[in-house]
Amino acid sequence: MELIEERIVQNYSRNLDNNKTSFFEFEIGFNKIEVFCPEEEHERIQRLLQSVAKAKSSKLKKMFSPNKKIILYYQTHLINYLDKLHLINYIENGFTAYSIIDFLEEINGFTEISLLDWDYFIGKEDFSVLRNTRKVALKRIADYFHAIILMIITLPISIITAICIKLESPGPIFYLQTRVGQFNEEFKVIKFRSMRQDAESKGAQWAQKNDPRLTRVGGFIRKTRIDEIPQLINVLKGEMSLIGPRPERKVFIDMLVNEIPFYEFRHSVRPGITGLAQVKYPYGASVEDGVWKHKYDLYYIRNQSSFLDLKIILLTIGTVVGGFGR
Repeated sequence: MELIEERIVQNYSRNLDNNKTSFFEFEIGFNKIEVFCPEEEHERIQRLLQSVAKAKSSKLKKMFSPNKKIILYYQTHLINYLDKLHLINYIENGFTAYSIIDFLEEINGFTEISLLDWDYFIGKEDFSVLRNTRKVALKRIADYFHAIILMIITLPISIITAICIKLESPGPIFYLQTRVGQFNEEFKVIKFRSMRQDAESKGAQWAQKNDPRLTRVGGFIRKTRIDEIPQLINVLKGEMSLIGPRPERKVFIDMLVNEIPFYEFRHSVRPGITGLAQVKYPYGASVEDGVWKHKYDLYYIRNQSSFLDLKIILLTIGTVVGGFGR
């Protein structure tokens, strides 16, 4: 056995001399981490780690406790055989192995979608919101009862809003728009009308900050998210959840699905009235904005929990009170 290990070390040393290694060292503070990934990915992974090291230093300090030794890996099926042995040797000696995606996800609070491949979705114990039938049922029951309670609580606000919309501008009180929901099924989302009747006379447009198509009442109910209250009806009908990725229009999905990796995976869950993307990245007026929203949506789908839902609700309340909505 010792002879075999010696031979591995010798071969590994020769591999180092020939610069054929599939790993590199990266310094974060006073800690050195070895990162195992295909050589052609070194530069990209280094850039991502450098940005994290600058922006998230406090979180990184918590991860690197004195007794915790870490190595990172990415696409190990593409690294050479000797580096695989080297990686296994680290694990045998008590190192914690993180995939690069998991490591960045834990630090950033969103999924780095530029690194995604099919392995991210296969063989995971996460995504329980998709396969844990008990959890799915409990979330649906909670949605139903909370929607009824919220409809009762917000009824006075809804009545006042309806009167103000009718008095300010001609047109209906409610605005129905076709959106794509769970399993790519289309449904009519219900909102208080916040725009002029001719708002889309030139075709579908991204919502934008200080949108000139908004009425005066519309601007207020958008900022405070009051325009979303009628979507509680969509929740009761089972078309939406209180929390989840926001439903998008098919015309924009057809555009984004060609630009953003695994974009349609967001349709694996019911869309929400609010969501992690809405409280972390409030505007969605371009493909780049769509990319950032998708990062948070994927993170939510993978890590959904009662605690995360509560956190989103509290952040949403802060958005409503502060008037930071679109």
